[in-house]
Amino acid sequence: MIAQLIGKLLHKEPTYIILDVGGVGYGLHISLYTFDQIKGLDHCTLLTVMQVKSDALTLYGFYTLEEKSWWLYLTSVSSIGPKIALTILSSLTPAALHKAILSKDTRLLTSIKGVGAKAAQRLILELSDKAQKLDYIQDPVLPQPTQNKVDQDAIMALTKLGLTQKVAENAIETVRAQVLSPLTLEELIKKALQPHTSSKY
Repeated sequence: MIAQLIGKLLHKEPTYIILDVGGVGYGLHISLYTFDQIKGLDHCTLLTVMQVKSDALTLYGFYTLEEKSWWLYLTSVSSIGPKIALTILSSLTPAALHKAILSKDTRLLTSIKGVGAKAAQRLILELSDKAQKLDYIQDPVLPQPTQNKVDQDAIMALTKLGLTQKVAENAIETVRAQVLSPLTLEELIKKALQPHTSSKY
């Protein structure tokens, strides 16, 4: 089992990176939360989970132990697969997810693409006890991302999270039409993942 990787970042996308470890390039799927932490770095250390299937080996990378723990918690819930778990962690920080579970905030959870009312209730029911064992103070203050190719990067990230190219493009166009103020890449993706933006296309 690969539990941690330390290396040079060869390639970075909002939801996927390639990490050079001793001359071997490892591809890892990540959340926007982790991308936020590493986007300005040349080298990084990521905690990992390897998913083994008959036709593929998939690596998921996490910047913090809290995020990795939450991904494992989320994927332990029926109907929540790896991609939806990453979408949830791309929409909410570990601290915000922790708060949503403890406060039984179904409205916030169902605002995430791919999480319906039943899934939100199941998340709260099955993860409340685990959430009570965790302690969060506040999220770290993160630097603002650059604006270069924001729309293209957002569309790429959305397709990595399971949306089709057409749906992703339409979702970005809708957000741009609704929000005239500048948006960071993370803000743009999060707004595009909201059901009223992407599910109707």
